[in-house]
Amino acid sequence: MQYNRLFDIVTQRKKEDANSVMLASKVNGNWQTISSGEVWNKAQYLAGGLLNLQLSKDLTNPELQEKIAIISPNSPEWVITDIAVQLTGSVLTPIYPTISPSEIAFILNEANVRILFLANKELLERFKAVLETITSLKFIFSFDEVDDVPSWNELIDKKLLPDNHLIDRINEDTLATIIYTSGTTGDPKGVMLTHKNIVSNIQDSMPAFTFAIKGEKALSFLPLNHIFEKMVTYLYLQAGISIYYAESMDTIGDNLKEVKPLVFSTVPRLLEKVYEKIMAKAIELKGIKRLFFFWALEIGKRYDNSIEGNFWYRIQLWLANKIVFNKWRDALGGNVKAIVTGSAACQERLIRIFSAAHITIMEGYGLTETSPVVTVNRYESDGRRIGSVGALIQNVEVKIADDGEILTRGSNVMLGYFKRPELTNEVLKDGWFYTGDIGEWIDGKFLKLTDRKKEIFKTSGGKYVAPQVIENKLKESAFIEQIMVVGADRKFVSALIVPNFLALKKYLKRHHKVQASTNEEIIAQKEVVALIQEQVEKMNIHFNHVEQVKKCCILPNEWSVDSGELTPSLKIKRKVLLQKFSKEIEELYY
Repeated sequence: MQYNRLFDIVTQRKKEDANSVMLASKVNGNWQTISSGEVWNKAQYLAGGLLNLQLSKDLTNPELQEKIAIISPNSPEWVITDIAVQLTGSVLTPIYPTISPSEIAFILNEANVRILFLANKELLERFKAVLETITSLKFIFSFDEVDDVPSWNELIDKKLLPDNHLIDRINEDTLATIIYTSGTTGDPKGVMLTHKNIVSNIQDSMPAFTFAIKGEKALSFLPLNHIFEKMVTYLYLQAGISIYYAESMDTIGDNLKEVKPLVFSTVPRLLEKVYEKIMAKAIELKGIKRLFFFWALEIGKRYDNSIEGNFWYRIQLWLANKIVFNKWRDALGGNVKAIVTGSAACQERLIRIFSAAHITIMEGYGLTETSPVVTVNRYESDGRRIGSVGALIQNVEVKIADDGEILTRGSNVMLGYFKRPELTNEVLKDGWFYTGDIGEWIDGKFLKLTDRKKEIFKTSGGKYVAPQVIENKLKESAFIEQIMVVGADRKFVSALIVPNFLALKKYLKRHHKVQASTNEEIIAQKEVVALIQEQVEKMNIHFNHVEQVKKCCILPNEWSVDSGELTPSLKIKRKVLLQKFSKEIEELYY
């Protein structure tokens, strides 16, 4: 069926089976489900209540369209609000709950937001001071019961219905959302996406999800503020899949076992953490169990879906799945067919091991500006290539410019940056979107990313270095948690490294009988310094002399969103790290 607007997908789901479970979340320790019919009715009543606040009826001018913001973790309320805002012809402006007050002020002011939905008291208290300074903001509603803030139920309880004449005016070219990019440099940019942008991306991605089974479940935990999770949400809804929201990042493991999802989406950083937890438990194994685990791991590292392998390898792989990898699948709920990952490059080693364990990793590529999917590795083996970000989805084009930059065009490409025509003109030229990513084709079909154009730097010797390639390789070490390669205008390449402290503690205890409690004590141990240097040297052999990491600075604290070194989508903020650790970097070059 052809859809023109996002909410048409929800309408159709409700028509086909109003009683099917659409959304679910934990309430007082129990899973509470909401049917398709209930979601649609709540969204309609919320839309009617919003229209009662005298919203703008201008649907053609992005600056005059009503902007409604939401600051909330993933929840059924988030999705219902999104649908309701669409039904009013307004523009949803989602904001990451983890960003700084100054960034929130920037977004609310630039978008001239008049209505805001907040999840709870905690978020209200965190941002109350800055919200009081936003002159455009007239209404704040809360999903939870919060003193002095009206509940969103006050809008729903009015039982007002949206204006059908207004709904009929909403078309595929109507602006549906403004999503502000993470802002790794400078102020965030508001990416304007129309209904057509997102709906076309859903329809063109759907053929890649052949494993989707109506009535099955998906677990959602990536922020809905990210276009990746939002687009996938509506793809699930169209496929008839029920969406269960994880309670928090800390409960994902438990929630996977409870929900037993068919699929979930993630970013490589979270997949790395899953792997690290598995490895932490493995290090504690003794005797034959330990022997089998690490034997299976080596079998997994050699896996390549495009090469069948000889008879002996296939027998070993079967045995590894029977006695080791089956436990991995059980830890993910026992029903996972695929994990969809994007946002950053995923380590090849992880893709090989998980795929060997019959957990298909569908790594894809896209940007907020492309709604987001451009390419994706398919579920079927002949549609996947490890080391690539997959083949093009339907109706999307890509070409590689002379300097290696990836250019793309299609109905999924954004309208532009809100109030930033000069920035829009920099990236949209002759119908092509200039992604800023560098890439190449494998076998003329699979796209491979090599780096970000702006992140490639020159050493003082005039040689170019692509840091992401080096970083991804070094992160294959079980002892390296996070890394940023530096060396622009320097005589050699160095790195800032945050080690895996759990792995180091166990290493010190097992091999050197050393007890160290704090992170600072751990990185002060000469054995740790030697071990990290050994890991770097082991990976250096994969690079030419200029690209090899000559020195490294080991840091005591993990980089995070809260401390400002990571974006909400868990990408490193290079500019922030360069400033924050300028002294440490300078010392590397004395």
